[in-house]
Amino acid sequence: MLYIIGLGLGDERDITLRGLDAVKKCERVYIEAYTSLLSFGLSTDGLSTLEKLYGKPIILADREMVEEKVDNILSEALGSDVAFLVVGDPFGATTHTDLVVRAKTLGVDVKVVHNASVMNAIGICGLQLYRYGETVSIPFFTETWRPDSFYEKIQRNRNLGLHTLCLLDIRVKEPTLESLCRGRKQYEAPRYMTINTAIEQLLEVEQKHGESAYDEDTDCVGFARLGSDDQMIVAGTMRQLQMVDFGKPLHCLVIVGKTHPVEEEMLQFYKIRS
Repeated sequence: MLYIIGLGLGDERDITLRGLDAVKKCERVYIEAYTSLLSFGLSTDGLSTLEKLYGKPIILADREMVEEKVDNILSEALGSDVAFLVVGDPFGATTHTDLVVRAKTLGVDVKVVHNASVMNAIGICGLQLYRYGETVSIPFFTETWRPDSFYEKIQRNRNLGLHTLCLLDIRVKEPTLESLCRGRKQYEAPRYMTINTAIEQLLEVEQKHGESAYDEDTDCVGFARLGSDDQMIVAGTMRQLQMVDFGKPLHCLVIVGKTHPVEEEMLQFYKIRS
């Protein structure tokens, strides 16, 4: 059996009782380590905290392991119980559909244990979840690569009066271009996009297209470390949020659409006071 278990957003205590029961009966436990593991600690201390709670060792599954050696994990799950732990919800911001498809194709039984994810935790700001449009991802720009396919999606959402959740780039264990050319992998230092960088890039793309999908005066909500004890939520215009220090990652951003009076009432608690 392969158990795919959501860990929630805060720390090791956010796992559900059902998830914890599943982990404790599994012979091997893997944890996804290439997206949003920050709140659980990327350090040895963070892992040891999880291992102490679970009472067994945890194997870090980085992007290469999951993409290139996943069949090894699935082979183990054919003859024993294996847990694959995911920060947030297994099918939230990072989908693990491919893992499920490959498991089922090989005849591996799969059980999913859900948990909170950024996709529903953003409701804390008061913007109603059913008033969101398509979620977009904002990647880090480089000198030669400045993709802007998110612009059209944001524009479509705003034309419909819908809010837009922007998930900000996370680059963990990414090989350098130079190392790829040499055939020997060396990795970039981990990078996590800030709200400030995201807004800077969004405004650059608006200036390029010039179709008034949004501007510096567009209302947004910035979230940092959502679900943690020290989470930070600030509402204001793009211009205002650019001046805010949101602190440590992870960050995400919501571009506000048309608001209902009840939404406005809740947003007031998070607005920057002029």
